Amino acid sequence: MHTVVQPTSADGQRTAAARVAVAGATGYTGQELLRLLARHPGVTIAAATSSGPATANRSLPALAGIWRGVITPLDPGALRAADLVFLALPDAAAAKLAPPLLEAGARVIDLSGAFRLRDDGQRARWYPETGRLPEGLAYGLTELERDTVRTARLVANPGCYPTAALLALAPLRSAGLLAAGADIIVDAKSGVSGAGKTPSERTHFSEVHGSMGAYGVFNHRHGTEIEQVLGAPVTFTPHLVPLDRGIFSTIYVRLAAGATEETLAAVYERAYAGAPFVRLVGQALPEIKHVAYTNFCDIGWRVDPSGRAILVSVLDNLLKGASGQAVQNMNVMLGADETTGLL
Repeated sequence: MHTVVQPTSADGQRTAAARVAVAGATGYTGQELLRLLARHPGVTIAAATSSGPATANRSLPALAGIWRGVITPLDPGALRAADLVFLALPDAAAAKLAPPLLEAGARVIDLSGAFRLRDDGQRARWYPETGRLPEGLAYGLTELERDTVRTARLVANPGCYPTAALLALAPLRSAGLLAAGADIIVDAKSGVSGAGKTPSERTHFSEVHGSMGAYGVFNHRHGTEIEQVLGAPVTFTPHLVPLDRGIFSTIYVRLAAGATEETLAAVYERAYAGAPFVRLVGQALPEIKHVAYTNFCDIGWRVDPSGRAILVSVLDNLLKGASGQAVQNMNVMLGADETTGLL
């Protein structure tokens, strides 16, 4: 059962427990948030709501013995009483709710896509409900944006596919190891929970079991998100696989002349020297079962003599790809050790 203890910040100072709230606590990511926050020594859960106001109070059997609270109907007033609010809501609801919460003085971590895209035109295409981006916004890929996350008022938590792809690609791009003008191909697979809890014909057990299919070909918002951070065009193809959770990304690139597996290893080791949730496995090549139910992203790679490289990046879409990364960002925002409540 959750017991509040006085947490220690990254500089060793004792701090008061933060009051946090979760909007959308009945979805997959919302329930994962509650599971993590209920055991987190640095916070108290001030409120946990459903995704809409027209619902009855309910408990979550999966959290029995972990959290004694009750999920209440969505009430912005209850959320404003928190120091920090997690929005695990549909895009339109998050776009509407975040600005007044910020005006009320709360800090916000948004797990929807509403605030991820900076370009007005791309945002109008993929997230039309989002208007002007609020001040104090950070893109919450923790390992790459730790400094901006630390002082942000609003953190746009990255998508699960972009997290896996960017953690593998961004260090190579920054180091100039990707051959100029060469294709970057991200072939990615996701477990069914990545589609959210609302049922559809595509995610029905009978449709998914024993099958695999591509979707969103040349037409997926996560491709735009990857390109935004990478600053280069990417061919991104997602696939739905018959697993409940997990992201498996196989990435095909061509390297600059002279780059080897040892070159990649050195770049990754520098980039992630202080990153507790990125594990570099090199030639071993990771698998989904290695990261399921954890906040780790595992990255492996192979390079052939012609300069072609294959990168493999895997993570749990509900944790490092969503709720775990959100708590990781919260830790940075609160000045706590980044791993608190996640290991």
